[in-house]
Amino acid sequence: MDLQVGARFPDLDLPDHTGRERRLSEVAGGDPMMLLFSRGWWCPKEQTHLREMCRLQEEFEVAYARLVVVSVDEPQVQSAFRSGLGARFTFLSDHERRWLPRLDLLEESDTLHEPYRPTAFSLLPDLEIHRRYDGFWYWGRPTAEDARQDMRSISRRVRDDFERP
Repeated sequence: MDLQVGARFPDLDLPDHTGRERRLSEVAGGDPMMLLFSRGWWCPKEQTHLREMCRLQEEFEVAYARLVVVSVDEPQVQSAFRSGLGARFTFLSDHERRWLPRLDLLEESDTLHEPYRPTAFSLLPDLEIHRRYDGFWYWGRPTAEDARQDMRSISRRVRDDFERP
């Protein structure tokens, strides 16, 4: 699947952390989005990175942007992890691994958990890929400042009234 800049990201249909089936476009709700594919709750790198993203959640909320995490953790596990992080944003569960093979984002070095390779995408409201981050190595993941810059750039592009004369 083509998951490069300029391509449209698939409109995933997965249960959220409450078990409710959701579509990615519904979660986006017409706003820009930072979509984070995570190994899972058990990975210390994920815990560190998602704590950083939690510190951004208030900015995302007031700026009409979304943060979304996808992992192979079951919804009840995601719910506990989300709560422990203090996250208010959506977690989507691909515990049945319906999308993992189609997206070609398998973390091949982990044969025990068969998780997603840590990958992040900043998306326009129509799910067009603005930027892709490969987070296999921790420093490849988007920082808070990367996320801010991506959301600013996307907002400038899609919000007609972003810069008023």
